[in-house]
Amino acid sequence: MAVDIHPTALVAKGAELADGVSVGPFSIIGEHVRVGARTQILAHVVIENRTTIGEDCSVRNFANLGGPPHHMGYKGEPTELVIGDRNRLWEHVTMHIGTPDGGGITRVGDDGMYMATSHVGHDCTVGDNVILAHSATLGGHVHVGDFVMVSGLAAVHQYCRVGRYSFIGGLAAVTKDVIPYGLVWGNHAHLEGLNLVGLKRRNFSRETISELRSAYRLLFAEEGTFQERIEDTAATFGHSAPVMEIIDFIRADASRPLCLPEREL
Repeated sequence: MAVDIHPTALVAKGAELADGVSVGPFSIIGEHVRVGARTQILAHVVIENRTTIGEDCSVRNFANLGGPPHHMGYKGEPTELVIGDRNRLWEHVTMHIGTPDGGGITRVGDDGMYMATSHVGHDCTVGDNVILAHSATLGGHVHVGDFVMVSGLAAVHQYCRVGRYSFIGGLAAVTKDVIPYGLVWGNHAHLEGLNLVGLKRRNFSRETISELRSAYRLLFAEEGTFQERIEDTAATFGHSAPVMEIIDFIRADASRPLCLPEREL
């Protein structure tokens, strides 16, 4: 399959475009860019610096990928943006390269959807099957697990962790870590419960969902200290991999703030 470059597009000599790539009108591709097979780049797209895009992606009009990080300490070092396969990036999406202090690479997984004007900041690590809705924003150094949904106009503060299969509601301001399978909402965001709709859509069994709900009630109950409830939940539901994913997520960095329920259960 031949590469199809519109006559008005500017593709630098060093750029690597695999078979079947198409580049639309007035798009600009930098010399260190690599684009995987069959990826479609539409009109007025700018891809710069050391950016790698996987196979079978689509990048729509006016997206900017690989721009320099919004970080005062960045001095032009050769850092990277790496985007996986089968991602759909819509109009005006922005994703930045990393910084040396943050590991030097911003990573985006496979099979994601990044809606119009959404943003992935420097040094983020984003998993597979992630959706950022319109104008959703990830600050620098954010870690997002697989199958996360970030709703429109929501923002995740720098360095936050967002666990797998969680859901962030529209307009939420997330300044604390979100447990796997959790549902958070508000400004500032608080834990509303579990992402039950998402779990059902991802074909989690009724038994697994029931265990998660029981573990959630125990973990965020009124009685005892939070540490005691963590230990009680682990002892009671140690056989459940999803429950232990939540426990391990919390234990991984006990010093970090966590989104908690706003009211008593």
